[in-house]
Amino acid sequence: MISHLKGKLVEKSPLYVILDCNGVGYTVNISLHTYAKIPDSELLKLETLLIVKEDSHTLYGFYDKIEREVFKLLISVSGVGPSIARTMLSSMAPKQIQEAIVSNNVASIQSAKGIGAKTAQRIILDLKDKIIKTFDLSEDFGTQNNTIKDEALSALEVLGYNRRQSEKTVQKLILEHADDSLENIIKLALKNL
Repeated sequence: MISHLKGKLVEKSPLYVILDCNGVGYTVNISLHTYAKIPDSELLKLETLLIVKEDSHTLYGFYDKIEREVFKLLISVSGVGPSIARTMLSSMAPKQIQEAIVSNNVASIQSAKGIGAKTAQRIILDLKDKIIKTFDLSEDFGTQNNTIKDEALSALEVLGYNRRQSEKTVQKLILEHADDSLENIIKLALKNL
């Protein structure tokens, strides 16, 4: 098992990076979440997971251990392979996935490309207890953020904004500005919509 790689960043794209580790070039598949966090500096360390199949050995890289653990949990669910897990991590941050699973938010999980209603429900059913135990979360992990999110979405709806279009922006702002008040979240959302 290759646990992590540390080396010179040779090439960076939204789908993969190439790391030169003492003269050996490794192609490492990444999510958009990791891509956004990777600095353009020369030296890079990525947490990795090697997936071995009959016809391939594929290396996946993650910016931090939390993202790697979420990926491992996702691929443990029947019907969710590495491609779907990577797509989920590309469209949602690891904390958003954790929050969606713990708060039984099927719609949020379904928003990732390739995830249908049954798969989203299976992910929640299979992973809720594991997420709570692995990341030492309580069942009310997303409750406060959900209250702020619901109130912000209601306020934006009253102001004439479409609830579905506002939801992703508000969710992102809540994660980025977790300690902000409801008023600040609404103001930031108005600037971004």
